[in-house]
Amino acid sequence: MTSAPPLAPEEDESGPLPFAGTTGRGMRVAVIDSGVNRRHPHIIAAVDGGVSVRDHAEFAGADYTDLIGHGTAVMAAIQEKVPDADFFAVRVFHSALRTTAANLIRAVQWCIEHKMDVVNLSLGTTNSAHAKKFEQVAAEAVDGGTLLVAARGVDGRSCYPGCLPGVFGVDVDWDCPRNRFRWSATGDNIVFFASGYPRPAPGIPHTRNVHGISFAVANMTAFLVRGCETHGGERTAGRQAMMREALLREGERKLSS
Repeated sequence: MTSAPPLAPEEDESGPLPFAGTTGRGMRVAVIDSGVNRRHPHIIAAVDGGVSVRDHAEFAGADYTDLIGHGTAVMAAIQEKVPDADFFAVRVFHSALRTTAANLIRAVQWCIEHKMDVVNLSLGTTNSAHAKKFEQVAAEAVDGGTLLVAARGVDGRSCYPGCLPGVFGVDVDWDCPRNRFRWSATGDNIVFFASGYPRPAPGIPHTRNVHGISFAVANMTAFLVRGCETHGGERTAGRQAMMREALLREGERKLSS
């Protein structure tokens, strides 16, 4: 999450969502975060499984209960738009929003091995010392047809794995309605933009709700899941390029500021 954005008028969310008529049915979606609280009222769909990733330990089975709240809020934002997907919680944050690059890479590998269609990473690292390892796991994901969605940058610095070519990199657009997404392209470098707000909380103005890059990634993940239901095809190496083209057709090109 980031600091509060500039105040803006309430956005119009009455229009249709991208990839109209889709709900995520048949798609396997993993959220790598702090786990999930399955009893939270905003978790409107079943959680089909998950895993906990810890330092110097084997995967901890089904121990993916969220004790922080971040993962629950992220998953809720995705479920709002794709309630019929199959959801999996991959817990890398345990007592604080901190983990290691090694555990994050292990979490992504778990998602690839368990044939996730789309993986949400509302997180990352700006430490370029880990770039090569993230490049390798991103390439594994492309080869396996697993689509990674991640924060592209933090405070003007590139963020791994979100800045890598094999990943759907996301940034915040505070003027973008929550029911739309935008994109920009510089050569082959494509960046996707989405609202930094989660699903509304009753009685709380949207500018006072939790917000930030985490939820821009979550919103973009949901749009990609919707697209996969229509255009996603099989989990093969060509899937990433195919879905990138589908998103460019469905989204709005972002004008330079």
